[in-house]
Amino acid sequence: MTDETQKKPGRMWRRWIWFGVPIGGAAVAFIVGIVFWGGFNTAMEATNTKEFCISCHEMRDNVFLEYEHTIHHENRSGVQATCSDCHVPDPWIHKMVRKVKASKELLGWATGKINTPEKFEAHRLTMARNVWETMKQTDSRECRNCHTLESMNPRFQAPRARQQHLTAMETGQTCIDCHKGIAHKDVRNLLPEDELEALEAPNPAHIKEVPTSFTDGLAYIQKIEAEEAERAAAAAKAAEEAVEARIASAVQRAMAEAEGTSEAAAGDGPGRAIDWSAIPVVKVGLFYPGQASWEWVLNGKTHGGARAFTKGGDNCSVCHSKETPAMGARIVSGETAETTPISGKRGAVELDVQAAHDGEMLYLRMTWKDTPHVPVPFIEGGKMDPDNKVKLAMMVMGDGVEHGEQAGCWASCHIDSRTMPNTPESTGDLDERLGGHGYVQKYIPESRTKIELRGRNRPMGGWDMLQSEDDLAAFLENGTFMDLTRVDATGAPQRGYLLESRHENAGHPVEAQATLDGDTWTMVIARPLAATGPGEIAIEPGKVYTVGFALHDDHSAARFHHVSLDLRLALDDASVELNATQP
Repeated sequence: MTDETQKKPGRMWRRWIWFGVPIGGAAVAFIVGIVFWGGFNTAMEATNTKEFCISCHEMRDNVFLEYEHTIHHENRSGVQATCSDCHVPDPWIHKMVRKVKASKELLGWATGKINTPEKFEAHRLTMARNVWETMKQTDSRECRNCHTLESMNPRFQAPRARQQHLTAMETGQTCIDCHKGIAHKDVRNLLPEDELEALEAPNPAHIKEVPTSFTDGLAYIQKIEAEEAERAAAAAKAAEEAVEARIASAVQRAMAEAEGTSEAAAGDGPGRAIDWSAIPVVKVGLFYPGQASWEWVLNGKTHGGARAFTKGGDNCSVCHSKETPAMGARIVSGETAETTPISGKRGAVELDVQAAHDGEMLYLRMTWKDTPHVPVPFIEGGKMDPDNKVKLAMMVMGDGVEHGEQAGCWASCHIDSRTMPNTPESTGDLDERLGGHGYVQKYIPESRTKIELRGRNRPMGGWDMLQSEDDLAAFLENGTFMDLTRVDATGAPQRGYLLESRHENAGHPVEAQATLDGDTWTMVIARPLAATGPGEIAIEPGKVYTVGFALHDDHSAARFHHVSLDLRLALDDASVELNATQP
């Protein structure tokens, strides 16, 4: 054998065995494998490029045109997410499965199934639904090609985004639940309500431990914002003290110049004994709500926060307290929730509120900037309420009002009230029970046997689904209503309550004063802490009350006002926004 081997040395490699395979054959297979894999992988990666994806006009002329001006295509950091980043998994096995499925899409392309804009639109919802369902099942795996919880820092997020991301991690929601339409035309509102609710329901399997980096960032930004708020409050107090000093100086000069005027100069309005310079100023953001009704808020198709509100129990202020100017600007412009925008109308108003009490009366002092007159184009004369330049209302939430503690007075604003989208042409036989005004006023949900939220079997709303007189009387007796105090530009107060409509309590003791000094309105309201009659809520020590403010400025009426989010009011309780202190 040795002699034979020596004679034919070229065949030696055939006799070397490695794991039962001749090493020569293994080497050849290895080289062929590398060549094959290199070619396969090169071809695979070529199909993942944007150029390949938009090589057919179906993609180039439809979805690409929608995508190229979104945040994923062009942004301040210059990082671009291309088609495959969102639609092709990173893990190899999942990637292969996706490529096999893509062959079916190629068949649709070859047969001309979506080769025109009309055909594409006809199949858009089906295609979008397939993507949404896949991403829901995989916990938005492709989103996490770029976005990770560990790199998500709430320091750089809006307050609403911080809360939504925290809630998502804790409840098991995933990226696609909230971010449909982020790269292409949003057709989310075309899904049936039941299907949408099921698709966006939290999945316990997707619950995640909140990263320390997120909680640390949240604590940091909340500390910074609290410090900024303290500085702003101190600056506002200093400005207020300067104004008070100038007023006091002017009063003293007037008293010196005219005898017998000291009593008048001191004033005889409500709260005259209060040293307002010692009462903290709370800045309350009021924004223009447009047609964003109670039904709009509770409907997942129109309001992305509906689930967090109804299922998670979040207050409106949790997500929106720091973005009232932005919300007002979007709505007043007609971008959302408004079909009749008033050009030039301001979207937000900053209301400075001070609260005090003397053991018997609650005193509220509110100041805000006046606005130049903006004529309303759809009203003759341009003024909805020519007799009242301003009206300011405060509502206190009673017991048992659905979601009242979360939403404040928003629970009384409905889609079928006056000037809203579903307002009835006539109130018919129910007009007398609705106050005899010929239209539907604000009402609380409990005053109706049913409120349609989805518009399936009847129009959305519930204006004509009145509870019986006995049931309404029981609600009034049990405190299920909203206590209402409103003051107009003359300082004339109105006291009443909201139940099935608005009621006025004539003669019930409320004092008020309204003045316009330059461009600043000041309104002071004094009301008893005790309830002096039906439809009034007593303000008692140790209890916290949900309140809301509404300002009709520039002769506006009905829904064309500015409103606050939910606020808390209490006596001598520093934990609430409106802490009425005893001077």
